[in-house]
Amino acid sequence: MGIADLPRPVGYVLGGGGSLGAIQVGMLQALAEHDIAPDLVAGTSVGSLNGAVVARDPKSAASRLSHLWARMTREQVFPGGLLAQVRTLQHSKTHLFPSTGLAAVIADFLGAGTTFADLALPFAAIAMDVATARPHVLREGPLVPALLASAAMPGIFAPVRLGTFRLYDGGLVANVPMQQAVAMGARSLVVLDCNFPGHVLQAPGSIAEVLFYTAMVTMRTQPAYEAPRVAGEVPVVYLHGPEPHTVSPLEFRHTGRLIETAYEAARSFLGDLHVTGPGLYGSP
Repeated sequence: MGIADLPRPVGYVLGGGGSLGAIQVGMLQALAEHDIAPDLVAGTSVGSLNGAVVARDPKSAASRLSHLWARMTREQVFPGGLLAQVRTLQHSKTHLFPSTGLAAVIADFLGAGTTFADLALPFAAIAMDVATARPHVLREGPLVPALLASAAMPGIFAPVRLGTFRLYDGGLVANVPMQQAVAMGARSLVVLDCNFPGHVLQAPGSIAEVLFYTAMVTMRTQPAYEAPRVAGEVPVVYLHGPEPHTVSPLEFRHTGRLIETAYEAARSFLGDLHVTGPGLYGSP
């Protein structure tokens, strides 16, 4: 069977990776050409932002995201130069950037007052509970603080307080939240991983890039171990990313190229896909 015949419910799983989230837009464009739509969505970090857009309107998500990503800049998400970062660090003692820019981007993507209840599909944003260092699944309430928590990479942004929880970026413990999607009821998964496939990390040239580099290298282990285990229970379609090229997860200058090359790679992969049951199709 092809991807259109995957057992329902189908869960889309979107991983984290900073500006490399543009890769997921190309993947979504390729998926839109097939008779397949998600029944539920789980995302981490930038994958939670893209995933929330998918969960709000699955049919128009690829088109909407391509327009939104085209106008994103580094200054929007990571505002201020080196001196501003030093001042923020001196004041906060914990992070380099305020989260105001990211909050504005989330509001632009989804609307400032949008809640989980406004979404068309069940959706989970994955963060990390600072107290336990375990995944924390967010599925209700306002979206902006939940997505800020899911993307609050230590050292880059401040942790987010939600109720009694203090939360950091979920990528540290569940960057590609496959188990969480299965727990939501998925009987097959389509994985859009922008950290593993399709890029080589650029050598860090600033303290912010050092933090991202260290975190993303660590993030690579989770899906490599988890994907084969989950694939023993359900079909896991792990979309192929673009050919490797050096990029920085803090830069948005390569958005168009990432979307285009990811689309071509995913389109070719899906055209040759044949699913026979539980198993891993594609690989991290």
